Amino acid sequence: MSTNLNLEGRVAVVTGASSGIGATTARQLAAAGAKVAAVARRADRLQQLGDVLPVAADVSDPTALQRVADTVHEQLGRVDLVVANAGVMLGAPFETADVDEWERMIDVNLRGLIRTGRTFADDLLAAAADGRPADLVHVGSVGGHLAFPNYGVYCATKAAVAHLTRNLRTELGPRGVRVKTIEPGVVATELGDDMTDPAGKAVLDQLREMRTLDATDIADAILYATAAPAHVNVAELIVVPTAQG
Repeated sequence: MSTNLNLEGRVAVVTGASSGIGATTARQLAAAGAKVAAVARRADRLQQLGDVLPVAADVSDPTALQRVADTVHEQLGRVDLVVANAGVMLGAPFETADVDEWERMIDVNLRGLIRTGRTFADDLLAAAADGRPADLVHVGSVGGHLAFPNYGVYCATKAAVAHLTRNLRTELGPRGVRVKTIEPGVVATELGDDMTDPAGKAVLDQLREMRTLDATDIADAILYATAAPAHVNVAELIVVPTAQG
């Protein structure tokens, strides 16, 4: 496979783009030539990203996602690359966790991701029908495969993302849409900074004592996977710090 990392002529949407992996991915895709819409709740952060279209929205709100689509279509055109990256990580012991935090993770990590794909599915299928590359990228986690104490519900949402992606490949792959998961290990980002439970924070702090990845490592992986030739799908890519094993 020869990949030149050129996304000229492509139109991308990146959710969770106000910081970390999302912000860096939006910048990387734009630098590679794509027209990029950066989506997140924090409008002020989006304004700092540079050469992208900032669109303030909460992906857990289905009406907001339709407004995102309308704005992107008007400003940039038909979408052929979607990076569903928005996520929440709130660790806590199962028996004492705040149930509202579970609901928030399910709303963003799973429902929001599903709705993001559904919102742009017609665009992706139309691009593929025209013989163009079309990508639906789900940013998952090694937590979808591994077990971590105090992170049961978070890991469950990521396991659901992994299996959803495999199933969507059976539906959309034969029609030319590349559905893929990029699954990071421990990354030094803001994810988890709003965690309040001390047991959850202790696990995260311990993991981050190793040499972690940074957001650029994951953005590079997303760029590599989406710049591949149209007949090649990097279907599942796990990216972890060497020290994580």
